[in-house]
Amino acid sequence: MTSPSAGDPGEFLRIEDKLCTTEALLRRLPSLPRPLVFTNGVFDVLHRGHVTYLQSARALGASLLVAINTDRSVRGLGKGLDRPINSEQDRAVVMAALASVSAVTSFDEPDPMRLLQWVRPDLYVKGGDYRIEDLAEARLVQSWGGECVILPFVDGYSTTDLVRRVRAEPGALKGKPR
Repeated sequence: MTSPSAGDPGEFLRIEDKLCTTEALLRRLPSLPRPLVFTNGVFDVLHRGHVTYLQSARALGASLLVAINTDRSVRGLGKGLDRPINSEQDRAVVMAALASVSAVTSFDEPDPMRLLQWVRPDLYVKGGDYRIEDLAEARLVQSWGGECVILPFVDGYSTTDLVRRVRAEPGALKGKPR
């Protein structure tokens, strides 16, 4: 059995190798196989909806870059004063541990527009709770010939709903398969 070569979708990278500051990401970009898929989000408490979404996003290209909102950025999204539950660093490490994810970075603004402009991905992907026509990011990516794809929403999986259920009835999740 041969080991995968650099850039192969099956390539195994250490978690630390996938975590990138913006500066490190810009240096690493030329080595990420194209087409490059970009997605962003909070990804606070990883669940089935997230991993299904990320696997589907990766299938659209040769590599997947995930940009997570910084803790400060999350607080500005109106998800609640106690969010995120997991720190920015913890969320990034969990993302980087996924085989479907090629690289992870973060952004501190309300949206990833500046990062998108630097990265210039081939595809920008969001979940079914968004509409292309409502996303300024989609128009930006399309301006250089990139595509925007909305993936189907995986019903029944939401971090916000999960947090509400746990807080309302702490034992509510035991033994209840989805």
